[in-house]
Amino acid sequence: MSDASRAEVCVVACAEAWRGDGAILASPTGLIPRLGARLAQLTFAPGLLLTDGEATLLHGDDEEGWLPYRAVFQLVAAGSRHVMMGASQLDRYGNQNISCIGDWARPTSQLLGVRGAPGNTINHATSYWVPRHSPRAFVERVDMVSGLGYDRAAALGAPANRFHEIRVVVTDLAVLDFATPERSMRLRSVHPGVQVADVLAATGFAPAVPDEVPETRSPTTAELALIRDRLDPEGLRNKEIR
Repeated sequence: MSDASRAEVCVVACAEAWRGDGAILASPTGLIPRLGARLAQLTFAPGLLLTDGEATLLHGDDEEGWLPYRAVFQLVAAGSRHVMMGASQLDRYGNQNISCIGDWARPTSQLLGVRGAPGNTINHATSYWVPRHSPRAFVERVDMVSGLGYDRAAALGAPANRFHEIRVVVTDLAVLDFATPERSMRLRSVHPGVQVADVLAATGFAPAVPDEVPETRSPTTAELALIRDRLDPEGLRNKEIR
């Protein structure tokens, strides 16, 4: 749809991260990833499990089961979860920082701490949502590793890294992945109205760029109706991306 907003394109890009996952637990962090997961569940991924953020399993707007907190760890350990987290910093191999800015011994800014990032990235598929694509977010080297990237996972070796997968990174400018021989970040698509040069200027390292970079797909008419009329009628999505 040509009249789709940038936020709506990002919702669909986030939804696509769960395509083909089957009956696993989707754990989105943030409004646009959550809208994306719900859109995926209502369209091409009906087997996705989603919770209300506590213990109730949801399908669309309906409650369909109970998932106590202890059961989440069973899914995590089995690799049956795909989380989409945020990232204050990401490097070319997908190492993520949500802990601090500056030297760990004396940081200039204290952030969330590592939280569940180490366990998430080593135990199951992980994607990232970065609403402000900038050189401050995409850096040559993260100040502290919270979530493991491909270089560190490779150093661990098998079987410790058997569930490690960083699927995609969705930003307000583009979708990136790690489909390169060395598993470094690659530009998968640019959102409508964004040029490749815009993404490169907003990235603090040189990602791999294919000869042809496609445009991120826009929502279909049906998807746009779901986003606007059912999932987010108040239009909060448009406040997350300026």
